Amino acid sequence: MVTSVPLVKIPLISENRERILAAIDMGTNSLHLVVVKIDPSLPAFTIIDRDKETVRLGDCEANGNLKAEIMNRAIATLERFQKIAKSANAEQIIAVATSAVREAPNGTVFLNKIADELDLYVNLISGQEEARRIYLGVLSAMEFNNKPHVIIDIGGGSTELILGDGNAPRTLSSTKVGAVRLTKEFVTTDPISKIEFAYLRAYVRGLLERPTEELLANIQEGEKPQLVGTSGTIEALANIHACEKFANAPTSLAGYQFSLAELEGLVNKLKKLSVSERQELPGMSQKRSEIILAGALVLQEAMSLLGMESITVCERSLREGVIVDWMLNHSLIYDRLRFQSSIRQRNTLKIAQKYQVNLECSERVASWGLNLFDETKGVLHECQNRPLFTRFYNY
Repeated sequence: MVTSVPLVKIPLISENRERILAAIDMGTNSLHLVVVKIDPSLPAFTIIDRDKETVRLGDCEANGNLKAEIMNRAIATLERFQKIAKSANAEQIIAVATSAVREAPNGTVFLNKIADELDLYVNLISGQEEARRIYLGVLSAMEFNNKPHVIIDIGGGSTELILGDGNAPRTLSSTKVGAVRLTKEFVTTDPISKIEFAYLRAYVRGLLERPTEELLANIQEGEKPQLVGTSGTIEALANIHACEKFANAPTSLAGYQFSLAELEGLVNKLKKLSVSERQELPGMSQKRSEIILAGALVLQEAMSLLGMESITVCERSLREGVIVDWMLNHSLIYDRLRFQSSIRQRNTLKIAQKYQVNLECSERVASWGLNLFDETKGVLHECQNRPLFTRFYNY
């Protein structure tokens, strides 16, 4: 039985032309590009291109500075991203840098070098701002229905934890535990020794205790939040789990779920394998095999501290959140809740546009169907709630 909810009418802006926009996320492990087509009349965006390069900005020198060769590799990748965006006729490229650049003593020098060589200006964002935009990215893909959700994003240098229900986030935190950082600082044996694993686990748990306690304190009595996971580490774990369980990885990981018990079994397996042995696992990439154990341990400890028994994968994260933030700032979206509460509606309208559906005729048919439903109540059925299309055509 589906609960009827009123249609959220989305005001149209004066300029309804489609916009092409590109967003770049300069993470500690990888650089990501996403190019989207924005339809202001919905409002919604469709991803038309994406790219990724594992650069490892977090592989710093002993003094914390970014390495020259890695900076050069990053600039070459950014130049390639620019060409992709230009070929798609993107009107603007929005780039953000996170943990590795944020903490490096020469991080500002690096960003100035990018500006000089590529005429690309990168916004260095804080951990809190990173978490906020991750939240926006997830809201653009998942319906929360005003129910609390915990979002975890495990990056190369930091882990973001967010609690929200589709409105303004209740808590935003960024903790310096990430897959690249932990592997570089604490893992010297291959396979990892029992002593190193125990120390790594204790260190991760110690740093996660405070942000998880703060998050749990903002969950109201009777609420049972779902856990949503984003970004490379969690997608890689889901991919490995799917390959083990179903022999083949799914074409999309959106909505894929696995349990804490299954994760614990995977961690126990990974810690016994060398990096080269992990590379042979179905669904594992070569670069990810080097850091996957540390990332998996962060997720395991976070789920344990939060009391979460399962996790659902969301394929949208920071870079998509950058797009949503731009749409908010340019009045294509008037508030987060309006955008969040109409995901199903916008997706339906996008499909209708794609197949050139006559919306005026569809509305008349839907209205007729609803009237027929109401008039036959108590005669042909005893349903208390109107059908699902009420939420699209209940004016």
